[in-house]
Amino acid sequence: MNIIKAIIIACGLLSVFVVQAKTYMVGVALANLDLNFVSILRSQMETQLKEKGLNSQFADAKGDVSLQIQQVDDFINQGADAIIVNPVDTQGVMPVIAAAKKANIPLIFVNRKPEVPLSGKMAYVGSDSALSGKMEIEALAKRMNNQGNIAILMGSLSTEEARQRTKAVEDYVSAHPGLKVIQKQTANWQRNEAVDKTLSWLQDGNSINAIVANNDEMAIGAIMALDQLKKSDVLVAGIDGTPDGLQFIKNGKMAVTIFQDAKGQAIGAVNVASDMLTGKKTEAYNWVPYQTVTKENYQALSDKNQK
Repeated sequence: MNIIKAIIIACGLLSVFVVQAKTYMVGVALANLDLNFVSILRSQMETQLKEKGLNSQFADAKGDVSLQIQQVDDFINQGADAIIVNPVDTQGVMPVIAAAKKANIPLIFVNRKPEVPLSGKMAYVGSDSALSGKMEIEALAKRMNNQGNIAILMGSLSTEEARQRTKAVEDYVSAHPGLKVIQKQTANWQRNEAVDKTLSWLQDGNSINAIVANNDEMAIGAIMALDQLKKSDVLVAGIDGTPDGLQFIKNGKMAVTIFQDAKGQAIGAVNVASDMLTGKKTEAYNWVPYQTVTKENYQALSDKNQK
């Protein structure tokens, strides 16, 4: 009888141990690893997932929203316990949300805020896109004494951050009669596309005093185009504070960038996923602050946003 009791107790303890020892798997669906900031975000999330003892699997949608939806479905079919999504299209997230709800698993959006309300087992970790655009144009306009012609290089228009950053710039310009937006085109977050757009503007005879880019990669593309034309009198601003961006701040080619904390967003997204999995209370919206970066303070951020 004592032996039977001992076996029952041992089995009970073993089952408790198995439950406690469960390792969760988190699927991470990224918009496009060709984008420098997204690549940094991935490396930071990998580190944090390991530190939290979570298994993970990553997928790159390569800018294709249909592929990303399929990748999320694949994660669910493979038994993912939670999913982190850096969405390709912030207006096209309903299929992902529906899939996660049906599977009853946590869904965390990172870096790009979905344009639908979030509640329940859903959350967003990232920054306020409109605020970064406002900070960018305010810092740049100060250098311009609120006078001059501006061109805007926009990111992919399927993303909330491109539209909100651009709107913030336009709102500021509208309130300051000395400023004027004379060109506005998308370069899809890409350096090479920004080179082509900037060359076209300048070769067509546009009188541009400053170029406002929705991210550092496009700002760098603008700078490369200006260098080709040997023009040094056009101010350029970006957003992200990537290592490449900070190098252009250091050498004086970029007037300003707005530091977007990839590490803070990555850690936040993983922590929210972990908290949801373990039943802890979480917030629907988790904001990570920005910081304006110029040549005077870039060194304080030089070790940030590393891969």
